Amino acid sequence: MKFLIKSATIVDPNSSFNGQVKDILINDGQIVQIESNINAPGAEVYDATGQFVSPGWMDMHVNFGDPGLETKEDIYSGCKAAAAGGFTAVALMPNTQPPLHSKAEIEYVKNRAKGQVVDVYPIGSLSVKREGVDIAELFDMTQSGAVAFSDGNKPVQNAGLMMRSLQYASAFNGLVISYAEDASIAEKAKVNEGITATYLGMKGIPNLAEELMVARDIFLTEYTGGKVHFTTVSTAGSVELIRAARKKGLKVTADVAAHHLVLDETVLTDFDSNYKVKPPLRTQNDIKALKAGLKDGTIDAVVSQHTPHEIEYKAQEFETAAYGICGLETAYALFNMGCEKILSIEEMVDALAISPREILGLEVPAIELNKKASITVFDPDHQWVLQESSILSKSKNTPLIGKQLKGKAMAVVNNGQIVKL
Repeated sequence: MKFLIKSATIVDPNSSFNGQVKDILINDGQIVQIESNINAPGAEVYDATGQFVSPGWMDMHVNFGDPGLETKEDIYSGCKAAAAGGFTAVALMPNTQPPLHSKAEIEYVKNRAKGQVVDVYPIGSLSVKREGVDIAELFDMTQSGAVAFSDGNKPVQNAGLMMRSLQYASAFNGLVISYAEDASIAEKAKVNEGITATYLGMKGIPNLAEELMVARDIFLTEYTGGKVHFTTVSTAGSVELIRAARKKGLKVTADVAAHHLVLDETVLTDFDSNYKVKPPLRTQNDIKALKAGLKDGTIDAVVSQHTPHEIEYKAQEFETAAYGICGLETAYALFNMGCEKILSIEEMVDALAISPREILGLEVPAIELNKKASITVFDPDHQWVLQESSILSKSKNTPLIGKQLKGKAMAVVNNGQIVKL
């Protein structure tokens, strides 16, 4: 297949064409020409005048339901939703039934994802059955294609298990992903501890529940010499702890969910369960700290934390509704709206495309001759309204339906395929 992207502004710090307006010709999945005014008879043309192209984006925190929970999202529908959000790669959390806790499940995901426009990288479960008791076969899963290890949305409460996991993984340069929450402090609370929780008459989750676990895992990383990545950090205190750890030279990285850059706890006053997420929506002070962390490099990447649910899991009282937002298709818009006055387009591309792959030890695509074409075309100024009918995910649990958004992926190219959005 031949694709020709016309008149696009290239945003890629690893490209010699960075900042230039060029035509890009792609043939059989490879970039074969980057010049002005390319004439390519027979090529499928995409006019990107006024738009930007970057290396294909990667979302390193995504939940599908395959295997076992395919009514929420299977790999095929998930890849369609990812492409619609501008992503050419996703890292899949092990929150499935059974969990991705052995090489059999890892190989199942890899095989199911073959031929998709989106590359799917499974994250193996840190513990057997995600029960937080025994370490899973991490090395075996690495050999089968796991790119990191995590118990997903089950925070590891056992410090000894986390320590031994970091030690074991460091033997083969493996990465442990920490979802930081002390369950004994968070208990059964559903929202952030603060003024809004008091107003709503609900018990809150204090920032301490996250920060205590961040501090613990930083200490364990220092002790073991391992690598830890904190996913979906949400508090100002967590940002400070991670910043200090990085200054010490520890192997610590972090990401933030796009919705935590825009939405704060005050949106909960109508008890809309679509705003119920974990970590909970915090305060404007926390949002300010998260943005500062992105700007100074304390936080490396932005993720969707895509967590699809069937309607019956959300259409119930706030207290009993499931956590999570169906976020792949709106992650860039939220990131753009939250950070457009703080981060340059290059810095946004780094957080979306480059840093996630570097953290996971994957090859970073570049817009250069004879390189694999993994490309996202996007327009940060595009105004649009999310319609439920246009959502490609199987699930529609997002509070953004009917909302005005700014910033959109317009096309993706990967694995010899193009999807125009």
